Amino acid sequence: MSSRNGLTAYRGKRHFDRTREPKGEQTPSGDEPCFVVQIHDASTLHFDFRLEVDGVLKSWSVPKGPSTDPHDKRLAMPTEDHPLEYREFEGVIPAGEYGAGTVIVWDEGSYHPLTSHKKGRAGSFSESLEAGHASFWLDGSKLHGGYALTRFRSGEGPGKRESWLLVKENDDRAGRGGTPDARRARSVRSGRTLKRVTADEAGERPMGETRSLLDTLPPARREPPADAPAGVPRRPGVPTRARREPDAGRARPRPHPAGRRHTRCHGPP
Repeated sequence: MSSRNGLTAYRGKRHFDRTREPKGEQTPSGDEPCFVVQIHDASTLHFDFRLEVDGVLKSWSVPKGPSTDPHDKRLAMPTEDHPLEYREFEGVIPAGEYGAGTVIVWDEGSYHPLTSHKKGRAGSFSESLEAGHASFWLDGSKLHGGYALTRFRSGEGPGKRESWLLVKENDDRAGRGGTPDARRARSVRSGRTLKRVTADEAGERPMGETRSLLDTLPPARREPPADAPAGVPRRPGVPTRARREPDAGRARPRPHPAGRRHTRCHGPP
């Protein structure tokens, strides 16, 4: 299947005059194939796992996200193929559009298929996926090592959906970290959270997020003054007002006359 025909379902679900999602014109670079994991806060919060195969991004919706623990078997539901440019997409899909909600790029990198054989010969990665099992090695910023996708339900029959499992291989890159909290996770491309991206697109600041005093200062005032007195505690980077010494000619209060005592405002003692 060509990449052009593979994007028919993707393009048919979107209005590109309303969404900034890419239409898909890019051709494969010939380099090592890429992968991307995006967090998508749509009608349900989930991770999207995508592998470059035959000029498109083969995609699965992974509700709990990929895990680094080989004991975790993550449900992965296949979705329509996406264009290669989608691996860079980060932003807000407008309300009323398919998949409306905020998207961030949680991880990205390259991958290479692990050896597979079919009828005594080496099979292609797309053939492995077609057969229902594919193993691959990820080289990402957050995900590393071997993973496998295995189909356990074909989706044939009324009311049934094709279903896969995404599982970490038990290799030296395995761990017990599981998957981070999607609400607090940050983009590998911009360092932003879902809330931050949503606010940036709306031109707002997220609730509970404040600017530090240092952020409000002009650049010229962010370094401590050279003549700041030594030993005076101050916040790093914030100018400190020098301590004022008493003026030599400043008048001092006169003492009360001898023998005169203060009276209290509430009467005699």
